[in-house]
Amino acid sequence: MDRQRKFLILGSIFGVTAVILGAFGAHALKEMLSAEALASFETGVKYQMYHALLLLFLGVEKRIQPKAKNAIYYLLLVGIIFFSFSIYLLATNNYTNFDFKSIAFITPIGGTLIIIAWFVMLFSFFKKNKNKVSD
Repeated sequence: MDRQRKFLILGSIFGVTAVILGAFGAHALKEMLSAEALASFETGVKYQMYHALLLLFLGVEKRIQPKAKNAIYYLLLVGIIFFSFSIYLLATNNYTNFDFKSIAFITPIGGTLIIIAWFVMLFSFFKKNKNKVSD
């Protein structure tokens, strides 16, 4: 699969699941969760959607070197899963048989991976490209 398609597919998957989870949170979970847990769930949805849009942008962006783009892809993939999905599990913790608080340490790891992805992208824009990059 080419690099552009990989970004566009992952961005679309994260985008559609963010919309589904956002609707689920707004309707199905609204009566079940505390205001604080619901706000936390919504934070996970927002960050997932923001980064789905970033993935779509990266799918068409040609000025980032392939090596940096590959690193950004995996940093965002793992970062979004660790950050947003751990928030979903923590927000709904009272309704499961597993205590997700025991894995709460992965939320900041996910956030850190997302921040690193942004820095890799930023630094790649500062780098001078002598040759035109193509994917």
